[in-house]
Amino acid sequence: MNKSILIAGGTGFIGFHLAKKCLSLNWSVTSLSTSTPKKNRKLKKVNYKICDISNYNQVKNKIKLDYDYVVNCAGYVDHSHKLKTLKSHYIGCKNLSTHFLNSKIKKFIQIGSCIEYGKIKSPQTESNLNKKTFSIYGSAKLLSTQFLLKLFKRFNFPVTILRLYLVYGPNQDANRVIPVTIINALKNKKFNCSNGSQLRDFTYIDDIVSAIIKTLKNSKSSGEIINIGSGNPISIKKVIIKICELINSGKPQFGKIKLRNDEIIKLYPNINKSRKILNWKSQISIEKGLKKTIRFFQ
Repeated sequence: MNKSILIAGGTGFIGFHLAKKCLSLNWSVTSLSTSTPKKNRKLKKVNYKICDISNYNQVKNKIKLDYDYVVNCAGYVDHSHKLKTLKSHYIGCKNLSTHFLNSKIKKFIQIGSCIEYGKIKSPQTESNLNKKTFSIYGSAKLLSTQFLLKLFKRFNFPVTILRLYLVYGPNQDANRVIPVTIINALKNKKFNCSNGSQLRDFTYIDDIVSAIIKTLKNSKSSGEIINIGSGNPISIKKVIIKICELINSGKPQFGKIKLRNDEIIKLYPNINKSRKILNWKSQISIEKGLKKTIRFFQ
């Protein structure tokens, strides 16, 4: 029997790739978003619904309860619009999960973020209980996690929080570090960078989607926070150099942009839990993932 999935934020980068995978499994896919998808993110068989999940009346009136799975990767990120960011993430998550509280869904996945750890030292472990983040986005994500874990404890709500690190791949918004580097390198332009000393965990989008699918099918993951990352931290400088080498052009100007005062130099996860509970690990190396991403932008 075909499964049905509701993806809040289905027109975004992660939501688009998840929807594509679910269609390939012959699942029925419904996307929720506040706007229609961009041309290159529109999929024929997806049922697109316009719904602002931060508005409970819209959630109540527009969303049926007869889905097998719900994945929440919706949210607005703009540090200059603090209230909008808080509403779209925390209030949106609260509304959506409350709406499905008495339904028969098998799994609710919240797409969390490594930013929820604040300044906890890497490798970051899920047992690190952080209470303070350094951005409104991080606070909104952390509040969402805390709310969902209460629903699990009180009502046995089948929720799992997946804390993602740096996701990349085809169709990503062009303002992220990897697309920015690829676009500039393809034009063989000079472009300013920091010194690139920051250590980060980059995970290719197909690996992220496989982790989500595994979690949907895994009942043991309910009530858990699980880090999702490659487990192979790499400096941003090395990533930029690798991209330029693969394209054979590009002129990065390292050290031209100052690191922020609150910049976290080492940001990567302990991934033992994802292997133990989900039996998941990333399959796509940084080189292979970069090659696939470069082909998309060429």
